[in-house]
Amino acid sequence: MRKWVILGIFLLIIFGVFYYLTFGYYSEGKRGGFVIKLSKRGFVFKTFEGVLNVGGLFEGGGTLSANQWEFSVDDDNKEAVSRLEEGIKTGRRVSLTYEEKFFILPWNGDSKYFITKVELLDNPAQPQQNPMYQQQPQQQQLPPPPPVEQQRLDSTATF
Repeated sequence: MRKWVILGIFLLIIFGVFYYLTFGYYSEGKRGGFVIKLSKRGFVFKTFEGVLNVGGLFEGGGTLSANQWEFSVDDDNKEAVSRLEEGIKTGRRVSLTYEEKFFILPWNGDSKYFITKVELLDNPAQPQQNPMYQQQPQQQQLPPPPPVEQQRLDSTATF
């Protein structure tokens, strides 16, 4: 009887560790950017797989580069999927809240990053333009010049 109790406790510990590694996560955070891809993938276990364009600067020369970040969304998270699709359609920035899993498992998707919440961000205000480059308002047009004959008469007049 004592063997069965020890075996049962051992199996419960193994099951608990397996459950935590499968459904638990060890990191959570937020990322912002533009969603450039969202597709439903999987043979048996369907998940949405996406790519977020984070953007950024290249350290060497100060040039812009495109940093892309891959993520997964559970098929049951309909609200997040609809907001991601809206972000793609409107071209708005999104803020993604995610959980990072321990392993990539077949039923978890193709990435370790699972989206839990999506926020659509307002477009930033347009930056102030340099006044030197602003379009000048159109000035009032001058009347057309008088005919050539009248110009000759005016130039010969004495005062």
